[in-house]
Amino acid sequence: MDSEFCVVCGRTDRPLSDGLCVECFAARTPLVTAPEVPTLIVCPTCGARKVGAHWERAGSNPGLLTSDDLTPLLVLHPDVGLRRASWEETVRDPVQRTLHGEVVVRFRGTERTVGVDLTVKLKANTCPECSRLSGHFYTAIIQVRGMSERLRGSSRLLRERLEASFEVLLPELKPEWRKAMSWREELPEGWNYYLTDTLAARSIARIAKGRLNATLKESATLWGRRNGQDVYRVTFCLRVPESAPRGVPGVPVPPVERHV
Repeated sequence: MDSEFCVVCGRTDRPLSDGLCVECFAARTPLVTAPEVPTLIVCPTCGARKVGAHWERAGSNPGLLTSDDLTPLLVLHPDVGLRRASWEETVRDPVQRTLHGEVVVRFRGTERTVGVDLTVKLKANTCPECSRLSGHFYTAIIQVRGMSERLRGSSRLLRERLEASFEVLLPELKPEWRKAMSWREELPEGWNYYLTDTLAARSIARIAKGRLNATLKESATLWGRRNGQDVYRVTFCLRVPESAPRGVPGVPVPPVERHV
């Protein structure tokens, strides 16, 4: 009985599908294709990308397209598994990029590399977070103050001490809490930190209270109404003693008294 053979190349030593061996099928069928000029929406301020209804990857370079941007745009044949892709920019202008990709795929038990050319249109659109920040939107304030309502001594030295005491804690906070910090304001009596998330502000204030042995007072003021509900802005006032507990790096501690 004669063996089945590829109707294109005539080989009989390879598995067949619809009368074609793997090599001939891959040569006649696009395994990977690129959509025609897709649009990538990028925040020009923070570099976040809009994916569906959400914004992702804040902190990326707004003008640099990476595999994270490009590879998800590819359309794969149902029998193809994606392994990896590398991209090289060939044409650049202010509103679009043209790139060549080398895409490694697995198809019917074998790996192969497929070349793909892709042109992407860039659209700048400020993300909601940056829009709020640029408009100085905030829902909460953390006030960092000395222990007394009245200034004692140099206001510059007071601000430097409070800044060192509070900001040394910031790298240890959750990234989403740090992201909620919008801007800060320098005042003679200390610092105001403005945040876009009240829950994040409350968490930061409570951690600072414990770590810095500070007192904490919370108050709320009516800011306006949104969707038929009252909207409040919450103030967290931290009063930091002149010497923080030992073990907080970068924060002055009192000298050790020695008795002879």
